[in-house]
Amino acid sequence: MLKVMITAVASNSGKTAVTCGLLSLLKNKGLDPCAFKCGPDYIDPMFHRSVLGISSNNLDVFLAGEDGVQKAFERYSKGHGAAVCEGVMGFYDGVRFADGAGGAGSRSDYASAHHVAELLDIPAILVVRPKGAALTLAAVIKGAAEFREPKRIGGVIFNDCSEAYFKMYAPSIEEESGIPVLGYLPHMEEAGFESRHLGLMTAGEIDDLAERIDRIGKKMEETVDIDRLLEVCGAGKPENAAEAGEAATPEAEAAATETSDSASPEADVRVAVAKDEAFNFIYADSLTALEEAGAEIVFFSPVHDRALPEGVQGLYLPGGYPELYCRQLSENESMLESIREAVKGGLPTIAECGGFLYLSASLEDAEGASWPMANVFDGAGSNAGRLVRFGYGYISADEDNMLLRKGEKAPVHEFHYWDTTADGSDMTLTKISNGKTWKFGYASDTLYAGFPHLYIAGGLAERFVEACRHR
Repeated sequence: MLKVMITAVASNSGKTAVTCGLLSLLKNKGLDPCAFKCGPDYIDPMFHRSVLGISSNNLDVFLAGEDGVQKAFERYSKGHGAAVCEGVMGFYDGVRFADGAGGAGSRSDYASAHHVAELLDIPAILVVRPKGAALTLAAVIKGAAEFREPKRIGGVIFNDCSEAYFKMYAPSIEEESGIPVLGYLPHMEEAGFESRHLGLMTAGEIDDLAERIDRIGKKMEETVDIDRLLEVCGAGKPENAAEAGEAATPEAEAAATETSDSASPEADVRVAVAKDEAFNFIYADSLTALEEAGAEIVFFSPVHDRALPEGVQGLYLPGGYPELYCRQLSENESMLESIREAVKGGLPTIAECGGFLYLSASLEDAEGASWPMANVFDGAGSNAGRLVRFGYGYISADEDNMLLRKGEKAPVHEFHYWDTTADGSDMTLTKISNGKTWKFGYASDTLYAGFPHLYIAGGLAERFVEACRHR
């Protein structure tokens, strides 16, 4: 199976555009690719899914551990002819642990794209924007390639690069760096995905995304030496779809789409999961973990539906962009009432970040207007104008609650620009980068609500579903 990591020396190098273009190219060549994303990002996997029509899974060493990452990769790549993983930040940029904050801390690139590539034995392709430099890029590429042993970077793709530049400088850059320059992606309006305060716009907000990515893939087929890329990544040239991977056969296709359903208990609880334009930050692995624990997932829309689905025994409100849909959420009064009564009535509930803000008394939109929300908790959500408490951490329980027992801890990450005047104080968070601690959130035997995003596939899904069973 072809395995490749698309990485860079820094963010904003065009990893997502190149990754999606490569996925489209490989799909059109019959290699039946699957996709992964290093780190905790929710948005890039949506772009991958828009190409493939199947979930893209996160590979986050901090949240899942090395064993969890290996198991996830083996599970979700099974039966596919290619696995493409998009890196995070720069290739070696990982988690920094403060003294006393716990964790692995001994390796400086912990949880980086390089760590994942090493763990899974994946060759890496470096995406480089060449503007403003020429032969100096050879020094950058060579330095990046030789920075760690064993070397992982096997090739380079130039992004936002003209054909003239490529023809003029690629041969000398390859000769001086010793790293194959596999091709380039020219400047394309299609590849300019728009960003905002939490990163790229979500895939669902770009009407012509599938067509745009298809054009990127077709252009890369012209400008990238795919046969050489396959060689660099340890795969031979496929003569047809059947030689591209097992998924070309009906039996392998069944294996590729196989989930844990056959090994999971029969679903005996129904869990409502918010999923629409306002709430969509949830890991595919979390949904799988809920199903494995015995949950039937029932998606619903707080924006469009009038009430919670009938007969649910649990509620999951993930993060997203509720601040961009304040008016629609606020004017859907019947849904607000349905959720308020359910949560206050003891329906087992997980509410993360945007989902937590939705349960506040009010929420400020991007223009500064305040709108009534579910009013489960006191407090007004508003734009802080900056990232608030950004980064990885561990949460611990001050008392037994639905997800954690007293003294237990779980890995989380925070990433939000909106804050609230009533953050809660039922749990403790320790930030790993500096060891600082603070109280946060609301927790009980039926509730987790707070800004930190959870990784529930690490065992918390079972406890949540068990609470739902006792509803």
